[in-house]
Amino acid sequence: MEIFHIGFLSIRLLDIIDILLVAFLLYKLYELLKGGVAMNIFIGLISIYLLWWLCVKVLDMQLLGALLGQFIGVGVIALIIVFQQEVRRFLILLGANSFLAKNTFARNLFKWNFQFQKASATNITPIVKACTNMAKNRTGALIVVARNSDLKFYATTGDIMDAEVSKRLIESIFFKNSPMHDGAIIITGNKIKAARCVLPVTDNAELPAHYGMRHRAALGISEQSDALAIVVSEETGGIAVARDGELRANLTAEELEKILSRELQ
Repeated sequence: MEIFHIGFLSIRLLDIIDILLVAFLLYKLYELLKGGVAMNIFIGLISIYLLWWLCVKVLDMQLLGALLGQFIGVGVIALIIVFQQEVRRFLILLGANSFLAKNTFARNLFKWNFQFQKASATNITPIVKACTNMAKNRTGALIVVARNSDLKFYATTGDIMDAEVSKRLIESIFFKNSPMHDGAIIITGNKIKAARCVLPVTDNAELPAHYGMRHRAALGISEQSDALAIVVSEETGGIAVARDGELRANLTAEELEKILSRELQ
């Protein structure tokens, strides 16, 4: 269905929808790549493509065009390898916000994929109380709360516990003299699955220098999964939450409870 004409061009409703979809995908791509070295790599790849187009289509430089053409020919495979983490984040974001993830009928149809989530809702009260007390005492902590993924791979890097979530247990794990305080605890449903877990560290170059390894690990796990990561700073006592590669810092106990209630319940 044609809407209007511009010279010899005929603009249809589908053309406008097409442009909007491409613009949306480009914006999401920028959101995934910004702040990291992946953005510089992406700009480099675009530069190589533009150089190839200039050599072949405009200047007709056969030798250089052939060399660059070999690189362009394996471009899709190279993109998947170079942007492995970004592709993973995009697919996790797409799956978490898809029809299958949100529709009740679809969730029941594929309930094997959501079994751990249906077991029990996360009890956020002991988490909030423990973080508040640890913040007052300047006790560093890193708590990862699973959502649509149970994070089994990262749980196996630590000590398996499978214990009920409680304020005292969380505080005892992160007590400075505890042998398990170094690393993260992973909470799935209403269970502390593992402690002393090793998490991936973000490569975000724009992260302020005053953030330590706990904050970088929290951002890293939020980039590679849909989990929530809670950080209590040992230096400042500040509470922060990482989600989808973004960090919200200097939270009060009420703000933390509100975020956890919205995201987990």
